[in-house]
Order: sequence, then C-alpha cells, then structure tokens
Amino acid sequence: MEWIQHETSTLLSTPWFGVERTDVELPDGQRIDHYLFRLPPVVLTAMLDGQDRVLLVWRYRFIPGTWGWELPSGLAGPAEDLPAAAAREAAKETGWHALDLRKLISLEPSAGLTDSVHHVFWTRNAQRAGEPGYETVKMDWLPLDDLPGLIEDGEIRAASTAAAGLLLARR
Repeated sequence: MEWIQHETSTLLSTPWFGVERTDVELPDGQRIDHYLFRLPPVVLTAMLDGQDRVLLVWRYRFIPGTWGWELPSGLAGPAEDLPAAAAREAAKETGWHALDLRKLISLEPSAGLTDSVHHVFWTRNAQRAGEPGYETVKMDWLPLDDLPGLIEDGEIRAASTAAAGLLLARR
C-alpha cells in the first residue's frame, strides 16, 4: 500500500541539494509531515586494469570524520549524460580518463530520506592523462580480491563503493 502525497513545500534550495516537506497520508489514514532531501544523481567510476585491480582514492569525509578508500565520484549536472559525468569526475579526481564506460549498478543509498541515486559505471579502458585533483590525498590500484577484506576492516566505508566492489569482485 503506497503512501499518498498531498502538499509539498520547498524549505531550502541550493545547487547541491534541496530540502522539502511533504504532507503524506499513510495507509492507515494518518497524515504526517515527512522531510526529504532532493539530490542530483551521483556518479561513480570503477576503472579496472589488466591485473583485476581497481583504482581507488583515499578520501577524508569531514561529516562522519572518517578516512577510506572510495571510487572516484561526484554529482552529475542537470540533464548531463551520466557516463560522461562519471568520466569527468574520474579524470578530475585521479587524472585518469575512463573510456568505454558501461553501467554496473544503480543504487538508492537512503531511500527513506532522499531521492538520490548513485550510478556506478565501470571500464577496463582507462588512460593516464594528468595529475589527481585536490580532493585526492592518495590513490592506488587495489586487487578486486582484496575489496571484501577492506570493507570488513572498515577501510571502505562508502556504501556505493562497497556494493560495487563486492559485485566486481564476484565477477
């Protein structure tokens, strides 16, 4: 049984996200205010080499105060082609151009709070073209077989990177 959406109002709108309040009716007839975050699509890129290693970046995330390995990622612009956005973000963060990107998986990391969808693309065709951007403290080509252990050890904390890594390691 679906929730019925009545009136929605925008509380905040920024280039990175929006906050809305929606009057929703639950299946039992009760009505509540539900708050939600509107986010543009997030794109991630898994670049694999000929040795079944994936290029990951070591990042600090100030909100949870943690360090961890992640796939290069970023926000897609309005109406931007998602694979092109993924390639752009990968090049910006790593200095590697991802070519011939294919969709791996799309995930809803927190569907109870946001409409954000994380789109993961992958390729075995990447070319070094420059230096990594300011967000990348270090990066490394890590064996796919090591990813489950890195997830268990808390070195990969980002949910979309973990899901993509497990899927790629299984292949």
